Amino acid sequence: MSDAEWALVRDLLPVPVPVPVPGWLAGRGGRPEGYCHRQMIDAVRYLVDNGIKRRAMPCDFPPWPRVYAFFARWRDAGLMAELHDRLREATREAEGRKEEPVAAVVDSQSVKADATVTHASRGLDAGKKINGRKRHLLTDTLGLLLAVLVTPASTTDRDAARILLPVARGRFGRLARVWADGGYTGHLTDWTAAHLGLVLDVVRRSDDVQGFQALPRRWVVERSFA
Repeated sequence: MSDAEWALVRDLLPVPVPVPVPGWLAGRGGRPEGYCHRQMIDAVRYLVDNGIKRRAMPCDFPPWPRVYAFFARWRDAGLMAELHDRLREATREAEGRKEEPVAAVVDSQSVKADATVTHASRGLDAGKKINGRKRHLLTDTLGLLLAVLVTPASTTDRDAARILLPVARGRFGRLARVWADGGYTGHLTDWTAAHLGLVLDVVRRSDDVQGFQALPRRWVVERSFA
């Protein structure tokens, strides 16, 4: 991060509560942390951005066991998700929006799985002929992540939405409308209205159009996938 980026992130860092927290912060003794949070967050972002093994961490970052211990502690305490949510809310405010969205966009993307991925967590997307996993994203109208679900690629969009949308509805009480593509048509529209109080608005692609077409609302989540 640049100094300007760190100045913004530093003020949004969540307090490490509830436990687990380092013993020295809880008054139980032990060695204080040897690396600042800026170094650790930069290292985690580097891992995610480059998709490398932890043991391949460049030497100008902290040692990989310390980076993993930091990430695991923050992940298990929900602090990584909280930091992401605070950054999203700050971005929405900077764009003149309210912190909590009232509309969202949902879509999925099938991704070929590596040979090391177990058969129990993978499947065949018959439509796209991809054997692997499927990631389901729910974003706000700016394309910022609200919820993520990973399933075998054989899972239909409608079945995944029955898991993803209730979780999002519970977290975002003002959410009232969700845009989707043709894969979410059918009984799901009535189900979301009856059980979640959400309007599921399906944006269809015209059969007369060939090639790429930026569809209203749907292009936002496509950009997030990209």
